[in-house]
Amino acid sequence: MTSRFDRTLVTWLVVMLLAGVGLAVGWVAKAPCVDTYQVGGGQVALDWRDGRQYALHCYSDAIPLYGVDRLSDGTLPYKTTWLDDSGNERAMEYPVVTGMLQYGVMKVTKAWVGSAGYTGPEVVPYFVIMAVVLAVAWLIAVACTLPLVTKKWHAVLMALSPLVFVHAFTNFDTLAVALAAGGMLAWARQKPVLAGLLLGIGAAAKLYPLFILGPLLVLCWRSRTLGPWWKATITAAAAWIACNAPFALLYPRGWWEFFRLNSTRVADHDSIYNALTTFTSWTGFDGPVYAGESPEKLNAFTLVAFLGLCLVIGVIGLSAPTRPRLASLVFLVVAAFLLTNKVWSPQYSLWLVPLAVLALPRVWILLTWMLVDAWVWYPRLGYFLGLQDPGLGNSAERFLTVVLLRDLLVVIICGMIIHTIYRPQADPVRQGGADDPAFGPVSDQPDRRLAPARALT
Repeated sequence: MTSRFDRTLVTWLVVMLLAGVGLAVGWVAKAPCVDTYQVGGGQVALDWRDGRQYALHCYSDAIPLYGVDRLSDGTLPYKTTWLDDSGNERAMEYPVVTGMLQYGVMKVTKAWVGSAGYTGPEVVPYFVIMAVVLAVAWLIAVACTLPLVTKKWHAVLMALSPLVFVHAFTNFDTLAVALAAGGMLAWARQKPVLAGLLLGIGAAAKLYPLFILGPLLVLCWRSRTLGPWWKATITAAAAWIACNAPFALLYPRGWWEFFRLNSTRVADHDSIYNALTTFTSWTGFDGPVYAGESPEKLNAFTLVAFLGLCLVIGVIGLSAPTRPRLASLVFLVVAAFLLTNKVWSPQYSLWLVPLAVLALPRVWILLTWMLVDAWVWYPRLGYFLGLQDPGLGNSAERFLTVVLLRDLLVVIICGMIIHTIYRPQADPVRQGGADDPAFGPVSDQPDRRLAPARALT
C-alpha cells in the first residue's frame, strides 16, 4: 500500500515538474517581447520596433491590451470607456472574470512599481506577473486533469504539449482551462454544486466551460438521474449571473462591449470561412461588411451549424451501446464550436488539450495535431509581418494551408473519438478494463441507451 502511494506521489511530482518545464519553454518564447531599448533622455521603451513581436514570434495580447484597454490608467474596466480613432465608444473587450483578472494584476503591478521605484515601461512587470498567474492556472489545470487520466503518463502530453510552449501566455485562456478542468474534477468527485460553481465562473471568463453541461445532460439522461445535472446547471447559471450582474447593472455599456464586439466581428484570420474566401471566389455569406456592421448571415450560420452539430453529438451520446466517457463528448462539442465559429484565435486550441488527453490518449495522433496546431502561429505572425513588408513573401495562402491542415486533424480526432464511442472495445481507456473516472454521480447508475431506431427519427 505504501509502495503504491509512493509511486503515485512520484508520478504526480514528475508530471507537475514537466508541466513547469513546458511553461518555462513558453516563457522563454515570449520573453523577447518585453525587451526594452533606450529612446534618449534616459527614457526606456518597449522594443516592438519594425514588427519585432511578429519576427520573433513572441507576440502576446496581454502586452498591447495593457494600454489599449486603458489598464495602464489604473481605472476600473467596464466603468471606463473611451473613443477609438474612428470616434466609436469602446470598453474592456473581455468577459468580466478575464477583465477583472487583468485589473487585479494591474493593481499588483502598480503597487510593486511604486514600492520598488521601477522606472521602465510598466507593462514589463505587468506581463511578468500575469505570466506567473497564468502559469499557476495551467498547473492547476494539469493537477485537476491528472486524477481523471487512467494512465498517469498520458498527462505528459498535456504537460509538455507544443501548444503550451507557444500559447500558455498568448492570452488569458489558461484561467478558463483551469476552471473547466476543476469543474470536471468536482463532478467526478460527486460534487455537482461545486462543479456548477466552477463552470459558471469559467463561463464568465471564456464561454466554453459552459459547453460541458451539455454532455453532462446526455450522461444524466441515459442514467435517468437528472438531479445532479440540475444542481450543476442552476449553480452555474447563478455563478455566471453573480459575476456579471454588478457590471451589467452599474456599467451596462462597458459590460455589453464583449457581446457587441462578438456580434460585429467578421470571420477571423484563422477561421474556415476566411480560408474559403481566400482560396475561392466566394465573398462570404454577407459579402463586404463595413465597420460597425454585423455579419448577420454569418452569425446565424455559425449558430445554426454549432447547434446542429450539438444535436448530432447528443444523438451519438444517447444511442451509443455503452455510456460514452465525459471527455469524449466534451471534446466533440468544443471542437464543433471551434470548427464552426467565425473566430478560432490560436490560443483557443489550449481548450482542447486536456480534453484530447482524456478522450483519446493515443500519443502519435495527438502529438501530430498539437505540433501542427502550434505551427499555425508561425505562418500567422509571418503573414502579419508581411502586411507591413510585402517583400517578405509571407502569404495568406501559406498560413491558411496550415490552418486547414489543423482543422482536418481535429476532424480526424473527432472521427476517432466517435469510433471509440460506438466501439468501446477500441477505446484505449476501456481496453484496459477501466471505466470513466469522470462519471461522478452517474457512475453507479443504470445505463439506458436510446434505441437505434429512435435515434434515426
